[in-house]
Amino acid sequence: MARSDVRADRLLTWERVTEWPLIVAALVFLAAYAWQVIADLRSTARTVTEVVMNAVWVVFIVDYLVRLALAPARGRWFLQHLFDLAAVALPLLRPLRLLRVVALVRVLQRNAGLALRGRIMIYAAGGAALITFVASLAVLEAERNTPGTSITTFPDALWWALVTITTVGYGDLAPVTAIGRTVAALLMIGGITLIGVITATLASWIVSTMAVESAEEEAATRAQVTNLQRQVAELTEQIGTLVSERPVTGQDARGGPGSRTAD
Repeated sequence: MARSDVRADRLLTWERVTEWPLIVAALVFLAAYAWQVIADLRSTARTVTEVVMNAVWVVFIVDYLVRLALAPARGRWFLQHLFDLAAVALPLLRPLRLLRVVALVRVLQRNAGLALRGRIMIYAAGGAALITFVASLAVLEAERNTPGTSITTFPDALWWALVTITTVGYGDLAPVTAIGRTVAALLMIGGITLIGVITATLASWIVSTMAVESAEEEAATRAQVTNLQRQVAELTEQIGTLVSERPVTGQDARGGPGSRTAD
């Protein structure tokens, strides 16, 4: 076996073995981060959550470095995973590491054996819900203590995130900090993408369902026509048999009542 194939197998094995542990780590990170932001923790409690999140951050960094080391083509793998690098390297994108939780949706729908459209809908809807929640936490953390901001509570932040991801844009709430606006931009891009996927998948499902029903109705109609043709053919055959088996009377032998006799 080629060396690149061995490395690819090792990478696949590593990703399969660490999938659930990383999902659990992301859930722990999500719980700690949500608690810290929503409760606006101070002193000891905040220190505890920071230690937990930093520990999870280290886990993600180790995972990234191991996957990079095991990749058969490191340069190509590096270019294909720039988002992973940004998520572990930039403090601004720290909340985006929570997107690892989306893998939980992928695992659950894969084990459920749903149809392709069902898997896409679950993945997109789960991703949209997670991004909305994470963005509301991130923007609240950035905006809460800023003078002149309109986002000061978690319900406000969640409402703003829902309005933003659906591209409604009422304008009643808006971030004023650079970090908040960056989160808003990322949420807009993610919202357009995920909502578009959900809408397109739903439309495709409706069209395919109507096509299947139309095909079933057409097949049923063809079956009914075929059955009717068969019955007509059988009836015609029965009539022919009755005519051929009818006894010949004297009147028929003489040519019938309308027959003419020779002069």
